[in-house]
Amino acid sequence: MPITVEQIAPVQRDIILTKEEDHFFDIKSLDIRPADLTHDISSLANSDGGELYIGIDEVGPHKRRIWRGFANQEAANAHLQVFENLFPLGRDFQYTFLRCTGEPGLILQVQIHKTKDIKKATKGIPYIRRGAQKVQVTTSQALKQLEYNKGLTSFETDLVNQPATIISNSAPVIEFMLRVVPTAEPEAWLRKQQLIVDDRPTVAGVLLFSEEPQAALPKRCGIKVYRYKTKEPAGFREALAFDPLTVEGWVYRQISEAVNETIRVIEEIKKLGEAGLETIRYPSEAIHEIITNAVIHRDYSVADDIHIRVFDNRIEVESPGRLPAHVTVKNILDERFARNGAIVRILNKFPNPPNKDVGEGLNTAFAAMQKLGLKEPLIVEKENSLLVLIRHEPLASPEQAILDHLDSHPSIKNSEARKICHVSADYNMKAIFQRLVERGIIEKVPGTRTGGTRYRKVPNIATRPDTTVER
Repeated sequence: MPITVEQIAPVQRDIILTKEEDHFFDIKSLDIRPADLTHDISSLANSDGGELYIGIDEVGPHKRRIWRGFANQEAANAHLQVFENLFPLGRDFQYTFLRCTGEPGLILQVQIHKTKDIKKATKGIPYIRRGAQKVQVTTSQALKQLEYNKGLTSFETDLVNQPATIISNSAPVIEFMLRVVPTAEPEAWLRKQQLIVDDRPTVAGVLLFSEEPQAALPKRCGIKVYRYKTKEPAGFREALAFDPLTVEGWVYRQISEAVNETIRVIEEIKKLGEAGLETIRYPSEAIHEIITNAVIHRDYSVADDIHIRVFDNRIEVESPGRLPAHVTVKNILDERFARNGAIVRILNKFPNPPNKDVGEGLNTAFAAMQKLGLKEPLIVEKENSLLVLIRHEPLASPEQAILDHLDSHPSIKNSEARKICHVSADYNMKAIFQRLVERGIIEKVPGTRTGGTRYRKVPNIATRPDTTVER
């Protein structure tokens, strides 16, 4: 597959030359050996993906950036040969030459996606990205954690140093067997499901069927519920309404109790409304699905609890571990990957399972928030955890959402607007566009028509009129 050459404008060049190096972006000189550059590509692929630009110098004490690209495509052959051997052109890696008028040579842009498997640099060493730095993965413990992060192995299959009877004679498994598999004996069924191996229970078996999994797996499977009487970005001790609640037990019961406790705490929050003090409303489906996802998809190798923090204006659900395999914050609603496959599969066999629609939990949560007129949840991946924020903020009107989009994009078309405005019908969106056109706020982009019609902001609009509409 040939590598394309793209002409970029000076404004795009300036973005590359001025952007700070970070977790997703790096620049390198032509003078760096191709083998050494594989360390950078490996680190991005094993973390969250990003972009690497080769052919940019940093000179002087202030590291002023200068464009100094390859003389031609053939001059990059040594780099491309090394890269292709380790990171072949395709879905995970794309290579593009960039040309800019007035600048010498071609910059090689390497676009790197988060990969499902571990990518190793030359000499067989994998790297990970930490901010703007690359870090070697050399110890067996660090490599094992990377395998957990990638979903290549799962902590749920590890054996627990407890007798098999901790789950084979427990109340949860007996109740489950009577209601779900009445013809089987508990221990034989648990062995068949590989929840007991070599006369010891697995982590998944303990989480699913031990009466007190927290005793066997301390600090790895509890849930803490907090109530902070504040809207501040972070909770603090003085704002705590009560000592944090601890929710324990096997995962089926734990999910139910955590959801119920969270809803109970929320219902005690009041805000001033037209009829006086009113209870703040969140969709229970969103709370249920997000807590369920936190429990069944967290990384149980990380010694920490799930933290549910209820603020005056939002709920935060933070679960240990990063997103596994190729899943990212951007594609999480479309991609599927079960870090804890046994937990997901067996939990779905329980009566009225909490993960009834396997793989659709977050989509259900997003839809429930939109139905209640609230902004969709915000998902933030931190260094060792995943944070989901359920915000008590109303959705913007469709008109306002369009204008917000046009603040950072040159134009918008009907299909794009329907997506960001949560409007399903084409004709409804046309009517919204028409109202904005009639008020002189937006205009059609010349040369676009029918299904490709695009709209842009009318230049020199000093202020925005009220765009509030009944919804």
